[in-house]
This record gives sequence, structure tokens and C-alpha cells, in this order.
Amino acid sequence: MSDDPFYPPIRPRRSGHLDRGGGHEIYWEVSGSPTGRPVVFLHGGPGAGCAPVHRRFFDPKAYRIVLFDQRGCGRSRPFGEVANNSTQDLIGDIEALREMLQIDRWVVFGGSWGSTLGLAYAQAHPERVMALVLRGIFLARRAELDWFLYGLKTVFPENWRILSEHLPRAERGDLLSGYHRRLLDPDPQVHVPAARVWSWYEGACSTLKGKKRGGPATGPVPDDGNLSPGDRWALGLARMEAHYFKNDLFLSEGELLDRIGRIQHIPGTIVQGRYDMICPPVSADDLAEAWPAANYHVVAEAGHSALEPGIARELVKAADRFRG
Repeated sequence: MSDDPFYPPIRPRRSGHLDRGGGHEIYWEVSGSPTGRPVVFLHGGPGAGCAPVHRRFFDPKAYRIVLFDQRGCGRSRPFGEVANNSTQDLIGDIEALREMLQIDRWVVFGGSWGSTLGLAYAQAHPERVMALVLRGIFLARRAELDWFLYGLKTVFPENWRILSEHLPRAERGDLLSGYHRRLLDPDPQVHVPAARVWSWYEGACSTLKGKKRGGPATGPVPDDGNLSPGDRWALGLARMEAHYFKNDLFLSEGELLDRIGRIQHIPGTIVQGRYDMICPPVSADDLAEAWPAANYHVVAEAGHSALEPGIARELVKAADRFRG
């Protein structure tokens, strides 16, 4: 039996940019079967963007696979822009993309921040969602943000030390404000080093076996902002996360559970790594208790990453369940 749980690589059939006003153009792509069941992939972060491997969660003969890069990241334009960039804007983008592609209803598939956005979208437009597949549940509660910024120190003290020591000692009592200020600074000599540390910290704590060792990337930063692909990805992730975290994800405390009644009729699957340190299992458990229509799978030997074998295998199985 192969260790690769994914479907074979495929290329998009169509792609483009959707003008959403306010200066934002959203990159989108469609792959798989033109007549298949529609599914939309919601990437994490906020700010991580989509990658070719994300198409491979889905049977290309059964699904019409829609990927898009959320505002400010990936191939969407302008890169790194936080103005007119909120959860409500992203929900509007998803709806506009659905309408442009002439899709009536679709499966919504998202992990980490993508699970947050998937829940928020489904609660806003339940009539447009036929099923949800959610992984690494993040409910945008203050306790979850505090855990990411401070609680992880109890499990990864060496990683947290690198995160905190990037800031002057006087600023370490408010990591989010210190990083937010630097990540939005227009000078690449300021925002790129901060992005490298922030994104490394998240990645180093994301997998069960800790693949990202050795510390953040170093090296010169171009003065003209012509960043390497690695630095560009790190900046998109770090800047968008800091922006959204600083604004409490543009959701009220407990909102996603308070509104769970709006999706009680929608079937779903929740996939959670037992040792997920970015989004600890308590949030997935809270969601499963509040949403009996969802199947709940805890993967024993897994952390946060969707690409860990056990997590990926369950996600592919969940997508297969809803392919029609």
C-alpha cells in the first residue's frame, strides 16, 4: 500500500483574477471534472495561499475543484494589502466566485483558519453549502489566540524564545502588537525579518515530529522589495495573520458556536490531530459536541499540518464521502 494518500497531480483547466473592487483582484482556478460536484478549498493562515498539492485531496473524476488565494496573499492582487481585508470581505469573495462560476451549491473544505472561514461562510449562506470538511479547528476565540502567542511556550519553549527575542525586551509583554507594527512597516528590512521569524515559529510547531528545525531563514533582504518565493510566502502568512489577530478575526467572541444552529442540517466531517499544538483538540471537541451532524475523527499520531499522512488520509476519505 502506498504511503501517498493523495490523488495524482493535476493542472488547472481555467484560472484568472476576479475584480472585487476596493483594489482587490482574487486569483482563482478550476480543475478536475467540468461536470463534477463543485468543491471549494479554503486555505489556512490567514495568508498561507493555495498550492498545487491542495488539488490532490479530491477525486478529479468526481469533483469540480475550485481553489483561490484569499485577499492579500498568494497570486491575489495587491499582495500584502490589509485595507478592505476582513472575514466579511472574504465571505463576499467566496459568494462572488460561486456566482461567477455559476455554481448553485458546493462542498466547502478548509483547515485551520480555513475551518474558521468555512464555518463563517456556511453560517452566512447555509443554502449554498451541501457539506463541510473541516480540519484543525480554529474557532477564533481569545483563548486560542493567547495559546498561539504564549501558551505554546509550555510545549515548544525553544521555539517561543526565538519568537519573543526578535522583539526588544520592553515589547515582549505584547507580542502581537510588536509583530503587527513590524509586519506592516513598509520597509522590507523591517517586515521581512519579522515575517521570517513568525512563519518559522508556526511551521516549527505544526508537525508531530518537528520537521522545521534550525531556526528562521536568514540572509540579506532586497531593498526594492523583490522578495524570494520563500520570503514572499512568509510575509503573506505573517502579515495577514497579525492583521486578522489584531482585529479578533473580525468575529465576536464565541460567534461561530453561538450560530451553529444555522448549519445543524448540513452534513460534515471534522478531522483533528491529537497532538495539534497550533489548534489544540479542545476546539474540535467543542465543535463536534455542538454539531451532531458532523463525523468527528481524531488522528492519533498527528499534529496540525494537513500534509501529515494520517491527517491527509482522513481528509481524502472525507472528500470521497461527499463526492456523490
